[in-house]
Amino acid sequence: MSQTYRFTSFLIFIVVLGVVFSASGQEPKSPFWSNVHFGGGIGLGFANQFFSATLAPSAIYDVNEQFSVGVGLNGTYASQKNVYNSTILGGSVLGLFNVIPEIQLSAEFEELNVSRNFKDNLFLDDNYWYPALFLGAGYRSQNVTIGLRYDVLYDVATSVYGNAYAPFVRVYF
Repeated sequence: MSQTYRFTSFLIFIVVLGVVFSASGQEPKSPFWSNVHFGGGIGLGFANQFFSATLAPSAIYDVNEQFSVGVGLNGTYASQKNVYNSTILGGSVLGLFNVIPEIQLSAEFEELNVSRNFKDNLFLDDNYWYPALFLGAGYRSQNVTIGLRYDVLYDVATSVYGNAYAPFVRVYF
């Protein structure tokens, strides 16, 4: 897969994200849409000749006051000058359970396609799928939840995450 193709895929992902968020600004037209909330995450990382950008939109449906289900997308591009570049694209399904209004438990299954291209022939380029199953708990205040999640499928050799434990901030509008 060429770098141009991956960059084009990333741009298409950004356009889809814009359409989703512009649609979320519309007035709800049915009871279904009044229970749908949009949110997600945005990440930027800069270091010594390193760059990383992530867009991860998601949507949840409130089944009732305690339980919500949802889906998400994830797109990440990372590069380190003269070392490698990487594209990560995937999706997830999640369930949220509010034990009490302030405490939220979560389960999220994520499947990511990882494509890494190294500049040096010392390392082999690779392209693989990485599954993750996160179980988490967080403190919730209105539409924001802050917490910690754990990947029960964590594999140090192939994971795109540095650790099985990951802090999170969820915001849904």
